[in-house]
Amino acid sequence: MFRAGCRGLRALRRPSSASSFGSSAPACSPQINPRVELDPALRDLLKDVDMSLGGKKRSRGPHAPLKRELEEYPEPLQENIASGMVISSPVSTELDDFIEPSYDNIGRKSPAAEFGSYGIGSVILPLELQNSINLIISETDKRQLHSDAQRLFQDRSDQDNSEDSWDADYDTKYRTKAQARQHADRDGSAFASIALPAHFSAITAVLDHVKRRLEPEWRVERIIDWGAGTGSGLWSGAYTFQEPHVSEEHKEVVDLIVSNTTVRHYLGIDKREGLVMVGKRLLRDIDTGPMRVSWHKSFREDDAIPRSEGHYTVALSAFMLSSLTTHVARKALIKEMWSSGAHVLVIIDHNTKEGFASIAEARDYLLNVGRKEFNDPEADNWDIRGSHVVAPCPHDGHCPLHFPGDIKLVCGFSQRLQRPSFVRLTKHSGKGHEDMGYSYVVIRRGPRPNNPGTEVGRVGRIGLTALEKELESQTPVKELVLHSEFESVPPATQFDSVVEDLEENRVIDEPVTPAALNAALRLEAYHWPRLVFPPLKKSGHIILDGCTPEGKIMRMTVPKSQGKQPFYDARKSNWGDIFPHPPKNPPQERVQVQRMNGKEIPVRGADIGKRGGKAKEKGVNYESLAINMKAHRKKSRRDKIYSKENESWGQEYDR
Repeated sequence: MFRAGCRGLRALRRPSSASSFGSSAPACSPQINPRVELDPALRDLLKDVDMSLGGKKRSRGPHAPLKRELEEYPEPLQENIASGMVISSPVSTELDDFIEPSYDNIGRKSPAAEFGSYGIGSVILPLELQNSINLIISETDKRQLHSDAQRLFQDRSDQDNSEDSWDADYDTKYRTKAQARQHADRDGSAFASIALPAHFSAITAVLDHVKRRLEPEWRVERIIDWGAGTGSGLWSGAYTFQEPHVSEEHKEVVDLIVSNTTVRHYLGIDKREGLVMVGKRLLRDIDTGPMRVSWHKSFREDDAIPRSEGHYTVALSAFMLSSLTTHVARKALIKEMWSSGAHVLVIIDHNTKEGFASIAEARDYLLNVGRKEFNDPEADNWDIRGSHVVAPCPHDGHCPLHFPGDIKLVCGFSQRLQRPSFVRLTKHSGKGHEDMGYSYVVIRRGPRPNNPGTEVGRVGRIGLTALEKELESQTPVKELVLHSEFESVPPATQFDSVVEDLEENRVIDEPVTPAALNAALRLEAYHWPRLVFPPLKKSGHIILDGCTPEGKIMRMTVPKSQGKQPFYDARKSNWGDIFPHPPKNPPQERVQVQRMNGKEIPVRGADIGKRGGKAKEKGVNYESLAINMKAHRKKSRRDKIYSKENESWGQEYDR
């Protein structure tokens, strides 16, 4: 009976379809249940459920929103987006809903600060110069080369043979001329392996700075080098002043070649035969291209050029003035440089007291000669009269750090050099870099350009982001209002008026081309303070000691409250930069302590140039190390004796 009237147990365990749940009658009933009349709303609901379970797609209603398709921007907008110049506007538009401002092509530093801090992080010797020096070193005895380098460029009083014991100052004097000729070749090889790379880095840093500060049309075609030595100025000038259109393979610094230079004539003046001979050997297998190289022992009258033709001529003297023993000899050299007819005079020396004193004296002499030309009747018909300082000073007055006979501070700078392998091998050092200190001055004929009174390029990516956030914070929130077809839209709202006021009060640099921006920054840079000491970077403010256009050393403080862009630029500034932002608070003048009759006069600002912090620990020499080791061994032996005696006493006590 069970088998005939009902389904089996196995059949009941099978999953039932969704349609079987439409009736509530028992499955084992032999009669068909009557049709139940459902509510129309419930019937539609069940129909929708059946359609969704059946995998059918639901049809879109008549009021369903359409899917948003990709829209094509207009061509001008595409170009702006590709160049990263899209700037958001407070007025909401259809594109503002999904376009965000992009400042990827704008640096975090302002263009003015970028211009003032431009420099070479680490100078690398081009392969062409490295190969020439390696060829000379391969022809010498390596042991003798190392001993000659120690004799000429190492401080023998330093027994630790540390990195600070080496310098690039060549002032060796011999008793007789025969002895000088005997060491000439060896001294030249040692000079090329030790001093030439260091001199090259300093000269390259100065010439590169001059190239950036002067107009792009300034094209160097002639270099007259006093104290040429092995040709450090030749290599630096040839690699710094290159043709604008060079091949792709020679655009990298390492791959620069002499034949692509704009220099057409180089004149080296030096009496040291050994150094000049090595300088000629360095150029033996080098293709100089259109550049003609000549060497003289002294400057002759026929070497000078007319003043009207000296616009593209550079008179250079690197690390020579301090080697001259008398003031008369130094003055004669500076006088020759001025009478050469060159419009730009570059003088470089070591950042020692003697080197800085030589630079300061040459600076005063050249500025005084330039001032006298305005009172000279013969100079009335000249196109260019006078002289001014291009770098590092922002003024033409007396140097605030130079006091003859009582020099405490030095206006000097530093340039890092990536050491080639031959420098490391010659010095027996594994250090991969060295810092070359130097003092310099760049004088140009003509009056100093006037202050344009403009402030362009003061906003970078940091400033733009801050201005945008400030604009958003001051923009009122626009409330949503129900819109009716029969209501008219008001011509202007409170939101629009606020936006217009913000846009009028917002200070934004005028859109200028990069060339016009650089031209304006070059004129302004003549009146920016130069940081003559390393900045003091605190958490909430930055302290900068700079030489100002007033001819004073001023301490400027840039706090966070001055703005994100000035504070960021000050925090990223370095020793030797020119800083464009004026301080929020009046700067404080720093004055050196003067001596009179052997006594110091107390004046305000006596801490000029001083930096806080822990003093550097002196290195331990071998003598002190041996004494300490001897004392340590003596103490250890004494401790062993005491320990043995204690053990014997303990054993006797146990017995």
